Amino acid sequence: MWDDPIVNEVRRVREEHAARFGYDLREIYRAVKEQEAASGRTFASYPPRRIEQGVRGGRGKESQ
Repeated sequence: MWDDPIVNEVRRVREEHAARFGYDLREIYRAVKEQEAASGRTFASYPPRRIEQGVRGGRGKESQ
């Protein structure tokens, strides 16, 4: 298997970051939101959109 040092570094950092929060996604999310608030920047937030059943958004054979 091919060994990419950049991919390895990203995976290592991601693992360390997740371990800092006990692999708890809610804690990771909370920390990200705290960082956003502390940054003073404005972040885009869009309301969720409903996806119609059976519609693929114009991709593949089904949309033709």
